[in-house]
This record gives sequence, structure tokens and C-alpha cells, in this order.
Amino acid sequence: MVLGAGLNGLGVARSLAREKVPVWLLDTDERRCEMRTNAATAMKVRSLQGQTLIEDIVELAATRFAGSRPVLFLTQEETVKTISRHREQLDALYRLTLPPEPVVEALLHKEGFQRLAEKLGSPIPPMVHVRSLADLPAIENLRFPVVVKPGERNADYGHQFKKAYRVENLPDAQKLIRTILPVMPDIVVQEWIEGPDSTIYFCLQYLHPDGHVAASFTGRKIRSWPPQVGGTASCVAAAEFHDELSAITAQFMHAAGVVGMASMEYKRDVRSGEFRMVEPTIGRTDYQEEVATLNGTNVPYAAWCSEVGLPLPRANGGQKPVVWRVQSEDSQSAAAQGHSGAEAYPAGYQIADALWRWSDPVPGLAQSMGRVQRALYNRTLKLLRGSSAAGSK
Repeated sequence: MVLGAGLNGLGVARSLAREKVPVWLLDTDERRCEMRTNAATAMKVRSLQGQTLIEDIVELAATRFAGSRPVLFLTQEETVKTISRHREQLDALYRLTLPPEPVVEALLHKEGFQRLAEKLGSPIPPMVHVRSLADLPAIENLRFPVVVKPGERNADYGHQFKKAYRVENLPDAQKLIRTILPVMPDIVVQEWIEGPDSTIYFCLQYLHPDGHVAASFTGRKIRSWPPQVGGTASCVAAAEFHDELSAITAQFMHAAGVVGMASMEYKRDVRSGEFRMVEPTIGRTDYQEEVATLNGTNVPYAAWCSEVGLPLPRANGGQKPVVWRVQSEDSQSAAAQGHSGAEAYPAGYQIADALWRWSDPVPGLAQSMGRVQRALYNRTLKLLRGSSAAGSK
């Protein structure tokens, strides 16, 4: 059972379905194009967080899934928080491996991760946590440029601000922070790691409850949208650094007490060539989780096998590199940087669009139809307004 559609949930559903695992994809909006996939049975819930979510999935456990105890896959941070806090109530109803609750709470916040990484001696840039104007003087000790971002995901912040900001100097950082604080008094300011988006790497893992790594995959971003501070627009496998980053990731997760689904994002500093930790993902799948499956390491399926007690699958390497991309974002990112879309892809690549698939065409068709309908609506509205204005004159 996958909680949360979007491209993340869709990729997990497709990963499991290719191994013949029956999948239910749950979301609050049954009209989402991802909910039209043939890889899963779509099901609506009232919420993906809070007590309402718990009520809905407890009811499902007693009705639709009575006696089956499904494996839970989570795709959103707020869902992880909710499930973690109600784990005792859900343990007999669903299968899901999570770290201890204090570990989840610490690592879902950027300051908590920073402090733990520093304690463990992990490679991470200096950071200042700003909760009020009284904390502003501390950022003077950082080396600029810096990145300014929220301490954790927040809906009010997301409605008004970008995911993150690169800021070149102290006065601009102070001005930006003063603008954000009234909306969200929880800001982190961290020294910028020099390098293009293609120097951002990630390691996706599933850690068995006994601590051993059941599956591990290392990838690299090709482009982000918006460039430098946005989410993944395209990515591919990075086998050349797999051993190094898989070992660093597993070492940190083990020391931190993390089990279950986990991943770590890194950036390779172009000045030193060293990898620096950026942020972890704990208790849920990563946005680009499917890139691992497409390149021979099906992490969601390995997690499912581990949860139900089946032998773990072997990674299937040695194939052509598959680029996972979100077409619109990737095209915008390439255009913004003044080059064509394909020139940054590895030699001999294949493309797997995050939404469009010949084997599962309806989500892509639904998205296209939605765009056509919105364009027609906007055009009609514009014509009606023009007609109304002409009539009033």
C-alpha cells in the first residue's frame, strides 16, 4: 500500500508491479493523473497526515485488507511523522520498518540532522539555525555564498517562497531571512557547496531491521529545476562512486540508528573533489526512487521482500544507462542554462519519462488532457472578458 501518489508514488507502484506485487495507491485526490496507472489500484483517503489518515487506514485494515497486513510505503515527510507517532497502533495491521521515533524526529529536521552529522564526524558544511532576529548575527561567521532554506517542510512557506535560495552576501541573506521569519520562524543557513547540479549525488537504500543493507543504489542528478536550488529534473546511475557513497551512507545510517527506507543526498565540491552531505530522507521513498529500478536495483521490491520474509532480489547491472526525467522541468532547466536537453546525458543512454510510458500510457494522457482543458478554459475566459469589456464600452 503506497501512501501518496505524485511521481514518487507512481514510481514505487511501477517498481513493485513489475515484480507482480499487487499495489494499492492512496491519495486525497483521485483525479490526479498518477492515480490512473495500471500498476496499482487507486483508492482515495481523506488525508495523508494526522489523525484522519490513521482513522482511514485503520478502517481499511479492518475491511479491504482484513487479515493480510500489507506492506506500507510512504512518500511524504508529513506522512512519515504521522505513521511514526502512531506506530504501536498500526504495528499489528501493517508491515513497515521505521527507525526509533526520536531518530525519525531528529532526522526530519535539518538542524537535527546537522547536529547528529557533526557529532558523528560526517562530511557536512557548517550551518546556522535561525529562529528569530536574535540569531542573525551568527550567520556572519559563515563563508558566503550560502543556501537559505526552511528547517523542515512547511505548507505556508511553500506557498510563498522557493524551496531554497542561494545568497551571495551577508546583507542579502539578512534581508531574505527577515522576509521569511514572519511566515516560518525556522530557517537554516548553510555554506554553499560549489558545483553544478550534475555534481549532486544520492544513495538510495533499504536497511534490514538487523542493520544490514538489503539494497543500495547510487545515482547522480543531471539537472534540477529551478537550477541549483530545485528538485530533480533528470538523473541517472553513478556506478563510478557507488562503493564509496554506499559505504558512507550505510555507516551514517547505522551509527544514527536508521533502519528501513533511507537515502542521503551529497554534493561533490568542485574545489576539493570531496563529497559533502546535503540531507537525508528517512522512512519514505525518494522523489526519484524509480531511477534505481530502471537501472537494475529495485529498492522498493527489496523492501517488500524483506518485510514479508522472502529472499532478497539481486541487482541487475551491466545494462545501458537509463535517464529518469521529468520532461517539462528538464526542458526548462536545459533552456535556462542555454543548452540542449540531451547533451548532458551519458553515452548510450535510454530515457524513461517519469510519467509517460507506453506500457502505462493513461497517466501521461490524463496529464495532456488536463493541460488542453485548462488551455481551453483560459482561452474561453479571456474571450468572454474581452467581449464583456467591448459591450460595456
